[in-house]
Amino acid sequence: MVYILLGTGFEEIEAVAPCDLMRRAGIEVRYAALEGTEVTGSHGIVIRADLTLNEVKLDDMEMLVLPGGLRGVKSILACEPALELTRKAWDAGKLVCAICAAPTILAQLGITENRSATCYPGMEDRMGSAKMTGTATARDGRLITGRSAGSAIDFGLELIAALNGKEAADKIAGGIVWRSAQS
Repeated sequence: MVYILLGTGFEEIEAVAPCDLMRRAGIEVRYAALEGTEVTGSHGIVIRADLTLNEVKLDDMEMLVLPGGLRGVKSILACEPALELTRKAWDAGKLVCAICAAPTILAQLGITENRSATCYPGMEDRMGSAKMTGTATARDGRLITGRSAGSAIDFGLELIAALNGKEAADKIAGGIVWRSAQS
C-alpha cells in the first residue's frame, strides 16, 4: 500500500500525478489526510482523502509519499503524528518519498543525511548534509525525492520503478506518451 499524505495547502499536481500513474500501474494508493476527509490544495482544488492519518497502518505500508506546496509542508511540520509516521516508516524500512518543498521535512527528520536528494530550487540550504543532485528526481536506496511540480510525472514514474521495476514504469510512460524532463 502507498499512502500519500495530504496537509492543507499541498501542491495538487505533486499529489495527483504520482497517484494517477501508480494506479495505472496497478499499485494500491490511498490519500491520507492529516484531519477530516477533504483537503484543500494550494490552488483551491479539494481532494477527498481515502482515510485520515490515524487510520494509516504502518504494517500495510510499502511507501509513504509527501507532496510539496509550502502551506502543505507547513501543515505536515505542525502535525506531530505526521512527523512520527514519517520517522516510523523510515525506521521500519519503508520507501519514503517527497517532492518539491517536502524533502525539507525529511531533512529535518535526518532522513536525507548524507544521501543523494533533490528539492525545489532555492531550498537546498534547508537540506542539511544531503548530497544535492539538482535533477528532476533522485533515488538513494529507500529515499526518493523530486524537484518540483514540473517533475511530478518523472517522480511518479520513479515511484513505480521502485515498487514494480523500470519496465513497469517504462510501460506507463509509453502509455501516456511521456518525454522525461531528465532527457
